[in-house]
Amino acid sequence: MTLKSKLCGFSDLKTLGYAINHPYAPSLIGFIVNFPKSRRYVENDKLKNLLEIDKKKTQFVGVLVKPTFEDLEKIKNLPFDYYQIYDCNFNEIEAIKTNYNKKIISAITIEKKEDVNKYKDFISVSDIILFDSKGYEKSRSWNHNWLKDVTNINKMVAGNIQFDDEIEKFKNICNYIDISGGIESSGLKDISKINIFLNKLEKINNEN
Repeated sequence: MTLKSKLCGFSDLKTLGYAINHPYAPSLIGFIVNFPKSRRYVENDKLKNLLEIDKKKTQFVGVLVKPTFEDLEKIKNLPFDYYQIYDCNFNEIEAIKTNYNKKIISAITIEKKEDVNKYKDFISVSDIILFDSKGYEKSRSWNHNWLKDVTNINKMVAGNIQFDDEIEKFKNICNYIDISGGIESSGLKDISKINIFLNKLEKINNEN
């Protein structure tokens, strides 16, 4: 399968423009829109300015942690293609999908192998299911091979993935890699790391 990427946690126009205009631009770019505890959080006025950029072929993801009605109303007119949702149950996600007409990435947090099975509760309401480490900001490693037996869904993997990891191992595990801290230096998005990661992904996809 072709391995796609989501680069997450953008908050400045320079690196956002670089990623979008890269020859091998990511399929998805994410923005933290309602979680102020995150150092990658973007407040609404700044977010509106960022999203005025021509996104070209890249699609935008609004990352939401247990969003309130007010959170959702505040961003409903912004050009997000997906909402990535943490800490909501099936009914809450279904209501969001229906009311706001967005594609959905349902985030499942993983600590132990048994946690993987939580995805089954969200299949019918999700366009992509994200298997992420528990901890939000403090991304932790987990055994991605636990997903090999999960089939027939669009799988996205996150959790302490670095720009220089051997990402070819993910080709047989998932459809998307979600990377954030792994393309940063000193807490800021690093253009050189973004470039290395996107070039490496393109090379892997072109190999037999």
